[in-house]
Amino acid sequence: MSTEPQLPRAARVFVAFVPLLRANGFAVAPEQTTTFLAAIGLLGPRDIEHIRQAALATLAPPPERHATFDRLFDLHFRGSEAVARDDEGEDDETVRLQEEGRGDEEPLRSDEASESGLTATRTEVLVERRFAATSTMDALRRLAREAPRRLPRRRGHRRMRARRGPFADLRRTLRDTVRSDGEILRLGHLKRRQRPRKILLLIDVSGSMKSRTEENMKLAHALVQAAPNVEVFTFGTRLTRVTRPLRMKRREQALNAAAHLVSDWDGGTRIGDALQAFLAVPRFGGYARGAAVIVVSDGLERGEPDALRDAVAKLSRRAWRVSWLTPLATSLAFRPQTEALVAIERFVDDLVDGGSSASIVAHILALGRRRAA
Repeated sequence: MSTEPQLPRAARVFVAFVPLLRANGFAVAPEQTTTFLAAIGLLGPRDIEHIRQAALATLAPPPERHATFDRLFDLHFRGSEAVARDDEGEDDETVRLQEEGRGDEEPLRSDEASESGLTATRTEVLVERRFAATSTMDALRRLAREAPRRLPRRRGHRRMRARRGPFADLRRTLRDTVRSDGEILRLGHLKRRQRPRKILLLIDVSGSMKSRTEENMKLAHALVQAAPNVEVFTFGTRLTRVTRPLRMKRREQALNAAAHLVSDWDGGTRIGDALQAFLAVPRFGGYARGAAVIVVSDGLERGEPDALRDAVAKLSRRAWRVSWLTPLATSLAFRPQTEALVAIERFVDDLVDGGSSASIVAHILALGRRRAA
């Protein structure tokens, strides 16, 4: 017969909360579980909020995942009485594109859905997605290996020593002159430093891009890990900044965090509204200034193409280069057929294949050979 002490029945509900957190990507050490139980004992809580505050203080979820932590807390401790608070307390990095329940369109029925990307809808469908743990593809390994030396760069304002350059290094020249008794034997030169250019990645997560969403998010994580200044947004019926969770080094943990942050997976398509919302937020719009903007979308817009055309036109004036990668561009002879792609064709620098991770990686790595700033 086992002599191990049995956990008191009153403590089991608190201990069971920790495996739920771990299953959803939270890192909780055994010592934190013990501290959590000790805090409950010290507080002698009279209210559920006391337990919530003790959990926040001892289990220490990252600030960007407090909303997910609160939802899991309500699910575990309140059960079916938990109140969904997605619309009341949304993250400040998620932008709603329009009010729900307008009734202007009906949801796409299951028999009308097409995974080949031939249909799209404006209807908002909020879905939580989980990413499968798969092996790293060759394209992602190539991106991680070659990105530091092949990603686009720009000329910075600071200068550095060089054998040849457009600027004279007077300080170095005068120092050498003193050493040579006043004779100028060699004129020093300066050139502007090369700095990594900002990259802005906008990923379509609507239903028409469902078959590519998981691979595109894995590619986004690899790009964030390989380059210092990359910003990633997803859009469907909402606009969500997912840069922060993708900075986690472990891919599975980063993708699970992003999956909980984004709530409009495989839903409707409102590309024009999403880009307009992106430009309307000054903090977001600043990410595009002087950046290499990469939009991964099939361009199947359900709304009027005017909003999309105006947004892409503004984006092209602000960015260094705008690339639109669509799975529909299956050959070099591709010509846009949809009304939305026809409307934006003259405002984008590249309209190329985005149907595979290999083609997207090849295009990103080729951006470094484009015209300099």
